[in-house]
Amino acid sequence: MIYAVDLDGTICENAWPGIGAPKQPVIDYCKRLWEDGHKLILWTCREGVRLQEAVAWCAQHGLFFNAVNANLPEQNELYGNDSRKIGYDFILDDKSIFMEGVN
Repeated sequence: MIYAVDLDGTICENAWPGIGAPKQPVIDYCKRLWEDGHKLILWTCREGVRLQEAVAWCAQHGLFFNAVNANLPEQNELYGNDSRKIGYDFILDDKSIFMEGVN
């Protein structure tokens, strides 16, 4: 499975432009996903230096990603393009809404 994971408000407290305190239960959950062989994509609005800081912060907390603000290479190959929309099975985001069963 592929999990897209937001940074601010999801794996850390909101503290833009800084990086807030870690949300350890979410970090631990992501680590378990990684260890179980799932793919993780860091999906954040950060870019440039702020994105580099975020990736380094995650690594310091033992959290690693198969892609950062990008589709997985195997997804690009499967579909023959690199869509602007990230392909994932699940998203971890503090601003998501669960919609199952909504008509």
